[in-house]
Amino acid sequence: MKTFLKILLGVIAALIVIMLLIGKKYHFETSTVINAPADKVWQHMSSMKAFNQWNPFMDLDANVKVNYSGNPGLVGHQYCWEGNDDAGKGCHIVTALVPNQKQSTKMLFEKPFESDATSDLILTPQGNSTKVTWTMDCELDYPMNLMKFFMDSQMEKSYGSGLQKLKVIAEK
Repeated sequence: MKTFLKILLGVIAALIVIMLLIGKKYHFETSTVINAPADKVWQHMSSMKAFNQWNPFMDLDANVKVNYSGNPGLVGHQYCWEGNDDAGKGCHIVTALVPNQKQSTKMLFEKPFESDATSDLILTPQGNSTKVTWTMDCELDYPMNLMKFFMDSQMEKSYGSGLQKLKVIAEK
């Protein structure tokens, strides 16, 4: 029994050390190249309605309720959503815009748990094409920060599918 308790305490101590070492900050980014000029790509991300045409999170609930407010194409434009358990509830707000170059947003999640994150869509011209980089930054409380080890593959799956949808739309 003493050996079991020592092993258990050792495992718990190791998990605590790992949690502290990996920290709370999480950053993810992925990119794709779209065969269209930046101004054409920008048309599909300059407003929240345009963004939601390819936003992979809209696929989580076919019946999600979305409410837009603010002025499209301007800082402060936002949409709030409420959906099933997968989609959750929250708001996505434009915090900065540099036409044909960058859109910055803040995401405020209410359900399934409260959190927030920031996200950037960055356009980089490459000849007649445009590299689109999509980033997300957030902080994960302890012990949720242990999820970092599994998040990149999930983020790549959703952000990657969104960028592929954007590519199809912008290349038409």
